[in-house]
Amino acid sequence: MNAWTGLAAGLAIEELETELLLEAIFQRFGYDFRAYDRAALRTRLTQAMRDGGAATLSGLQEQALHDTRAASRLLRTLSVAPAPLFDCVGHAARLRAVLAPSLRGWPIPRVWLAECAGVGEAWTLAIVLAEEGVLGKLDIHATLANEEMVAAMQDACLPLAEVEGAQQRHLDSGGRGRLLDFFEIEDGEDGQCARLRADLRRRITWSQYSLVTDASFNEFQAILCCHALSDFGPVLRQRVLRLFHDSLARFGVLCLDQPMSVADAHANTYQAIEGDRPWYKRVG
Repeated sequence: MNAWTGLAAGLAIEELETELLLEAIFQRFGYDFRAYDRAALRTRLTQAMRDGGAATLSGLQEQALHDTRAASRLLRTLSVAPAPLFDCVGHAARLRAVLAPSLRGWPIPRVWLAECAGVGEAWTLAIVLAEEGVLGKLDIHATLANEEMVAAMQDACLPLAEVEGAQQRHLDSGGRGRLLDFFEIEDGEDGQCARLRADLRRRITWSQYSLVTDASFNEFQAILCCHALSDFGPVLRQRVLRLFHDSLARFGVLCLDQPMSVADAHANTYQAIEGDRPWYKRVG
């Protein structure tokens, strides 16, 4: 066997191991990553192998099927990574300039954070909309496929230093005053931590929801999917874009982590909103 044949055989084995692992995750835990982009998955699976000390994907599969902690670690690695508060100043500024004005005309607007990047993303949105005067009549639905992560979000608390470190990013995005004014400070096991004020937390509903398998569950005036679309393979991407179209009110706004192409589902029903991230208004 020459080097090229050996390399091809190795890649074929890796692909087979990947398919078997993804099928095992689906059959054992109900989480479906089978239609995800393989390049994106390969990066995360490599990290999962490193974290678990597994030499092969087959070894990683054995760990996940026989060790609940290993399974939890793997599923978290495959899920959207948590984002810090105000992690993208430009995006937070666009929430003020694009999203907030679009919501003011609706009597009870609903925003869907699809595959939300944790409390960092959800709390950033709540703070921005509170500052812009539209949170008082708003429902934010933050969904994640991973049920364990949803449960963790319900009572999450961030280290005080992390909130203090986001102060300048908050100001740079157009924020006003002290970021800590939006938080309640508590004593935790590892020192002081900060939790979003109760009046703001009440505007956020966390729930388990799979973009891969679940149907539209409400009509929204805005849908934000800022971290997941790039992970999806072409078939799943079209499925999710159709789902968003079915869930978005006419003249609602859609924010994605990847631009639409003319070949995407329902692309002709959207009008692009200029800026540094793909924002669209549904016009058809």
